[in-house]
Amino acid sequence: MTQKKRIDTVRLQNLSYGHKSAAALRAAIEVDLFTCISQGATSIPEIADAAGISPLNVERLVVACAALELIEKEAEQYRNAPDVERFLVKEKMTYIGPWILFNGWDFERWKDLADIMKSDEPPKVLGLYETLDDDTARIYHDATYTVGLGAGMLFARDVDMSTRSRILDLGGGSGAYCIAAVQKYPHLRATVMDFAPVCRIAQGFISQWGMEEKISTLPGDFTSDELPPGADVMIMASNLPQYNEEVLGRVLKRAYEAMVPGGEYHVCGETLENDKCGPVGPALWGLHEALFGSEGRAHSEEEVIGYLEKAGFVDAEVHTFVPGSLTRITAYKR
Repeated sequence: MTQKKRIDTVRLQNLSYGHKSAAALRAAIEVDLFTCISQGATSIPEIADAAGISPLNVERLVVACAALELIEKEAEQYRNAPDVERFLVKEKMTYIGPWILFNGWDFERWKDLADIMKSDEPPKVLGLYETLDDDTARIYHDATYTVGLGAGMLFARDVDMSTRSRILDLGGGSGAYCIAAVQKYPHLRATVMDFAPVCRIAQGFISQWGMEEKISTLPGDFTSDELPPGADVMIMASNLPQYNEEVLGRVLKRAYEAMVPGGEYHVCGETLENDKCGPVGPALWGLHEALFGSEGRAHSEEEVIGYLEKAGFVDAEVHTFVPGSLTRITAYKR
């Protein structure tokens, strides 16, 4: 006789502990736990000495991180999980610590999500970007650059731009996608279109790579301003949930009109599966828009294809990009 699985509260409790899991990860980054382990401090006494915190607190932290599968234990020695070793060890080119730490800045808003959702204030087209200033832009895009450059390099590997000439990146943020594309295809010229404070940040990253002559910035709001003509590649990356279908429809229509015939449009977005039951990341990014009163929401792959086709694009196709996080949907102008 098959015994029914007992229904208990463990899953729900673990979900309610989410802030504790995030805090453990943040603390591990802030005390350089993963860097210490990578550099050879693999026991509790060695980690305590390297990190400058008590053995008791090291034990507390490594036990939590082991339970979260951030580190692995063999005998009395610890090692980083493969993804942690690659992405959370300082001094590595792949380090994304600033992005992980940045994701805690809006915790107070998340804590009050229910009250925010009950608000009767009218939604804003731009949400968070309604009040963007230089300080906020720097904090935000210093963080996004660390993950954006990796995604940009993946994009440049996946998309053959050897016969293309000009990229327009709508809401290009730090310029990471353009930097990666021009690095791989030096003949390309690119433009990052974003708000003025963001463009000032992007110019700094572009200068770091010595690409000022190949990548320009264009201050503006691509949801309402005219788009510059002449691009044969357009990119809209990691900003999909910030907008509703009406705004996206207007942007895509103007993008179609500005693009040269034969050009390609890429949405590298946090898309939902067509049943809208996941993945978790895109679903939460859609919910995140409630915190800042925007009109945005999470969109499914099927919906995005519909927006592209309505704007005039053809041959829309979904490509695996960053599983569980970003999907690349590509379409073309005849």
